[in-house]
Amino acid sequence: MNASISAPQLLDLHPAPADMRQLVIEGLSRQPRQLPAWFLYDAEGSRLFDLICQQPEYSLTATETALLEQEAPAIAAALGRGTLVEFGAGSARKVTPLLQALADPAYVALDISAEHLAQACNRLQQRFPAVPILGVCCDYSQLEQLPEHPLLSGAAHLGFFPGSSLGNFERGAAQALLRQFRQLLGPGGRLLIGIDQPKAPERLEAAYNDAAGVSAAFALNLLARLNRDLAGNFDLEAFRYRARWRPEQSWIEMALVSCRAQTVQLAGRSWDFAEGEALITETSAKYTPEAFLALAAEAGWRGERRWSDPAGDLSLHLLVQAD
Repeated sequence: MNASISAPQLLDLHPAPADMRQLVIEGLSRQPRQLPAWFLYDAEGSRLFDLICQQPEYSLTATETALLEQEAPAIAAALGRGTLVEFGAGSARKVTPLLQALADPAYVALDISAEHLAQACNRLQQRFPAVPILGVCCDYSQLEQLPEHPLLSGAAHLGFFPGSSLGNFERGAAQALLRQFRQLLGPGGRLLIGIDQPKAPERLEAAYNDAAGVSAAFALNLLARLNRDLAGNFDLEAFRYRARWRPEQSWIEMALVSCRAQTVQLAGRSWDFAEGEALITETSAKYTPEAFLALAAEAGWRGERRWSDPAGDLSLHLLVQAD
């Protein structure tokens, strides 16, 4: 039977390479210093992030996966028929319960990494030989419209954005991304999105600073990447990792803190770090259901359904367009 399985289709929209040097100069010139979070995800960073998701302190992945598996029939009924479009699909592991529950589904995965995209789509096609699958290598935040393709013509577009990834964007950027999803999905499009909720600060800080040290290794790998890609000379032992809850912003802030006064060569420039100065590697905002729905409303969405785990740690929101 496997011999008759068709290979998934792949489209490469050739996203323009980012000017990493310029982004580093801009980020290190800010106060406080902060670099784009996607710098963390080279091959080694992606491997370490997968390990973070397996740590006992980091419960988000397991909680969301269990919620999707439990509520898949209800979610599928609320979504209705259409083509499921996953933004930033990555390994595309969380979509499985939805593909099992939806009636006559089709699936389109959007991701920036062509290699990971091909692997994920091939794995899904083996599991769901009857489901039409399309992978699109692109930067979805820069797309003006979804590509022309039979899977994206006629049928309703059902957006899927799990993993609470919206939390990695500051409020203005998060609102802009929700507007972008609205534009890409088109009139009548719906969006199922995962949102991590506030918890006790000690739980949040432990989740992003696991006892095994994987989160710290993940952040420090950023410096190794900068050394490799931009001829830097960061001393990884001269920085320590810190994750702390910022209640005024309702986000967890992850940073590398300079252990001493030092000068680093990077991107053809010299950068002075004071002792105790932080380089922010990423933030992860946590939203109450009310706060998230207010943000979504500003971007033209209205909440239709919400599913949550028993502890109230995480929500899956189904959004419909407000007008």
